[in-house]
Amino acid sequence: MPGRPAPFRLPVLPTIVVLLAVATMIGLGFWQLQRKAQKEHLLARYAAALVNPAPVAFPVSGDGSAVLYRRARFDCRVQPGLWDSVAGRNAGGDSGYVHIAHCETADGTPALVQLGWSRDPHPPEWGGGRVTGRIAPFHKITRLIADPPLAGLDANAQPDPSDIPNNHLAYAVQWFLFAAVALVIYPLALRRRAKDGPVKASRVVVTSAPEG
Repeated sequence: MPGRPAPFRLPVLPTIVVLLAVATMIGLGFWQLQRKAQKEHLLARYAAALVNPAPVAFPVSGDGSAVLYRRARFDCRVQPGLWDSVAGRNAGGDSGYVHIAHCETADGTPALVQLGWSRDPHPPEWGGGRVTGRIAPFHKITRLIADPPLAGLDANAQPDPSDIPNNHLAYAVQWFLFAAVALVIYPLALRRRAKDGPVKASRVVVTSAPEG
């Protein structure tokens, strides 16, 4: 008489792993929502800086996040031979080159000043002087975007904080979806395993050959 099938037992270790993964994904989703709120606050502060006419000191230390997009004035002492001409756009959106002078203050503090735009990749002739413009991020430091442009160059495209991406809501939705998928797939896999039952070993019958 065949025995009853063994009762299904929940696999403890895989279940713990899945639940920990789901908790981590949900946590990452809420973390992205927090990052979204922080980014929106930052963008609102930058937008306010755009309409603040009061100039601030330049150059600034570090990433300059406290004064980004503010107006500034600066007396540039050009470091001879140190120029960066990189791909960029002018105020009209045309592609070309923006020309960045390596400057320093009277006390030797370095600073970067983007003088203007041209189609020519070669840097202009400019001996330094007073620069007014707007502070913009540049990698992990800052540069001053000259406004008006200098050295006979065309006007720079003005820095715009709306160009900063804010994709945290999309990332949060992705993490929540990953958690939901895991919570659906894992029970289905357990259900299939319970339905199939344990793999039964084949019975092998050995008979001896008749004696002659």
